[in-house]
Amino acid sequence: MGARASGLAATLSHARYVISDNPVTGLSFGLFALLVIAALIGPWIVPYDPLASDTSSALQAPSAKHWFGTDQLGRDIFSRVVVATRLDMAIAVFSVALVFAVGGLAGIAAGFFGGWTDRIIGRIADTIMAFPLFVLAMGIVAALGNTVTNIVIATAIINFPLYARIARAEANVRRNAGFVMAARLTGNTDLRIVLTSILPNILPIMVVQMSLTMGYAILNAAGLSFIGLGVRPPTPEWGIMVAEGAAFIVSGEWWIGLFPGLALMLAVFCFNLIGDGLRDIVDPQRRT
Repeated sequence: MGARASGLAATLSHARYVISDNPVTGLSFGLFALLVIAALIGPWIVPYDPLASDTSSALQAPSAKHWFGTDQLGRDIFSRVVVATRLDMAIAVFSVALVFAVGGLAGIAAGFFGGWTDRIIGRIADTIMAFPLFVLAMGIVAALGNTVTNIVIATAIINFPLYARIARAEANVRRNAGFVMAARLTGNTDLRIVLTSILPNILPIMVVQMSLTMGYAILNAAGLSFIGLGVRPPTPEWGIMVAEGAAFIVSGEWWIGLFPGLALMLAVFCFNLIGDGLRDIVDPQRRT
């Protein structure tokens, strides 16, 4: 118990060093903390009901009363942007968790066991990669229905080849390593070796990929919503709000699409930058 507590303290100390040493990493973690706070408590701290319309206040420019202005139905855009964070973050987290559990473990199995396991998983990945990925996501959502669950499934499917190939390559390199041979000689089963020896050693590179995929998952959900195949209105979602705002840019109501677009950009920017910091934190070889 003491050794475990000591290891956790060392990890936290190293994390503080990584975040404080690199301003860009610190900024990305700060943005991530802001997104998490907005996702967790956003619906309770926003000044207006994100679904309540008020036609007398429609299309008002940003002001002290409405920080991001109002849309064509008089809904407060700031409240909708903040509340939408929960849905977009949930889509990103669940889709990445699903593809890591399925694609990552499938890739590890392909690289560790080889043979028919490798061939089957490889053919599945090749089949998915044969399609334009966003078009494939459109087809999956159109076939299954445009619900949040189906968006998560579609996003996980189109990212399956990436996770499977990365995990396969890393597991293939390590399956004959000395620590794996030692684990096998001590009587560990293949499943235990995969979970306790292979997986922890390829986790750093997978963590980086997970952070990047979260940004892509948000973009994918927003893109599907933008073309009408994603989350259904009037649910607050960044892609829907950008699509609604696009129709008003020509007439001068720029704020309707600008602020949801900025929130989308900052979220993707955050996840793209946070990957390197996470790699430095979880990779034992980078600890000094």
